[in-house]
Amino acid sequence: MLSIIIGFRNEAYFFLSCCHIRTFMKDKITRIFDCIQYQNNNFPQKKSLVYKENDIWKSYTSQDFINISDQVSRALLTLGIKANDKIAIIVPVNQPKWHFLDIGILQIGAQNVPLYATLSEKDYQYVLNHSDSKYCFIAGDDIFEKVKAVQGKTQLKEVFRLDDDSKIGWNSFLDLGRDESSQVRVEELKKSVSPKDIATIIYTSGTTGTPKGVMLSHENIVQNIKVTADRLDIQGSGKRTISYLPVSHVFERVSGYYSQMMGFSTYFAESIELLGDNIREVKPNMMAVVPRLLEKIFDKIVDKGSKLNGLKKKLFFWALALGERYEPYKKNGVWYHFQLKIARKLIFSKWQEALGNNLEFMISGSAPLQPRLIKVFTAAGIPVYEGYGMTESSPGATLNDLRNNSLKIGTVGKPLKGVEIKIADDGEILMKGHCVMQGYYKREDLTAETIKDGYLHSGDIGEIDSEGFLKITDRKKEIFKTSGGKYIAPTVIETELKKSRFIDQVMVIGEAQKMPAALIQINFEYINEWAKRKGYKIDNVQDNQKLRQRIQKEIDTCNKSFGNWEQIKEFQITGEEWTATSGHLTPTLKMKRKVILEKHKNLYNKIYNL
Repeated sequence: MLSIIIGFRNEAYFFLSCCHIRTFMKDKITRIFDCIQYQNNNFPQKKSLVYKENDIWKSYTSQDFINISDQVSRALLTLGIKANDKIAIIVPVNQPKWHFLDIGILQIGAQNVPLYATLSEKDYQYVLNHSDSKYCFIAGDDIFEKVKAVQGKTQLKEVFRLDDDSKIGWNSFLDLGRDESSQVRVEELKKSVSPKDIATIIYTSGTTGTPKGVMLSHENIVQNIKVTADRLDIQGSGKRTISYLPVSHVFERVSGYYSQMMGFSTYFAESIELLGDNIREVKPNMMAVVPRLLEKIFDKIVDKGSKLNGLKKKLFFWALALGERYEPYKKNGVWYHFQLKIARKLIFSKWQEALGNNLEFMISGSAPLQPRLIKVFTAAGIPVYEGYGMTESSPGATLNDLRNNSLKIGTVGKPLKGVEIKIADDGEILMKGHCVMQGYYKREDLTAETIKDGYLHSGDIGEIDSEGFLKITDRKKEIFKTSGGKYIAPTVIETELKKSRFIDQVMVIGEAQKMPAALIQINFEYINEWAKRKGYKIDNVQDNQKLRQRIQKEIDTCNKSFGNWEQIKEFQITGEEWTATSGHLTPTLKMKRKVILEKHKNLYNKIYNL
């Protein structure tokens, strides 16, 4: 799928003092669109947004960014857009036009409704109707056809294409804003936008039930990026980041605003398939990552190491074992760090080269990350900082970092400034502060269920240790009870099982059944290599006994870490890869449990003899 990649937030500030920077940010940046203006005023970039066209990297300056965004605003005013009107945007691959539209929408007081490119016609119809979107901007033939098919059942006045030159194309749309006489009105509207105004309605990816429209204000998001900048405290503008996660997801989107504020150059990956190549070209200083992608990177690295011979292979796995023992702040002692220095020079330097050789650290979010991966990559000189949050928390609530003893592997860090976290009696994580959303659009009932006494009820189960670090133990809605009355936390077991090179994805099942079991998507690439090495022929992965025996061995190893009632007693292998396109995963690669169960109901019935 990709070769090597990952990461997310790094930070660069500028050339002024931290004190002055923080003061200026506090005073001057209050709305999202202030970020790019701040960049242009204080550290204008020749390459603010960078994209590839016909194998050539092209760029927009900070001033270009502002000028085109203003033109978008004027065009929208020509179309009759007013404050609080909703505009939808759908792109399959991140690109500068998305950002021009975004800022152009926000600075006239309208609201951006970003949608995933993987939704069905039915989903598009629902969200476009529910959000009251008046216009929609699209890239891609397939998406265009889906939206056009349902347009008549929505309030959409027009569907514009970002990738064509017709009367509904990008240039035709921009032509509506070429007359600069209305710029005075744009400037008036900018001034009228309050930090407390709703900036965007982000519909949840819908792992369960109908998508909900999360309303986030300018203040929600701006405060989030400010406290993140304060926590990381990195200086120097002009650093590079690479954008590849779906920009409709709050994690990637907010990181984009962060990059604008920090004076970074944002490079857009050509596709997820070319991400590895793009990383080596761009040589980013920072990146955003979701666990599934980091797992794939690690697996590819280990696969390459397995193909080495003799001393090189021994050194590779020696370094890997060393990395798996890593603890921050030199807790492992002098001898360990002497060995680590050698490992970094001989082995881990190759990992750094594969990631562009400039990557300072990676930030992981969206789902739980294996502590082992944090240990290994951080030992390799590429720190991974795991954070925690959700769309409803704008998104960041906690974050690990190496400064001030604020990194604790196995946790998601300490709360960001201005965020209060406490644990309810039933173990649920509750959040309070500037991060909490304004509510669910048109769903006061759900808002009241989710926000009580100012606390956002996350739906996640966790604990806070004596040092103030938050640890996520499971998803409240995903914990189930067997017929014997025993509670099972599936995420913990799944995380352990995915340490196996044979297992790509796994879903633990067993609600109201006599025992927990597992639906497994194997690592097809590795298993093909394993079978070839062993001289096995595997025609059917679901029924091959050699493979089943090997998977059982992996499960037996995993089971040793759990109580008898938690152990996986049975499993079935699914025959296809779980992807966002196939519907098994969300766009950020989290499992859609209900969908997976429905798709593999026959295997479920086979496990439980139903």
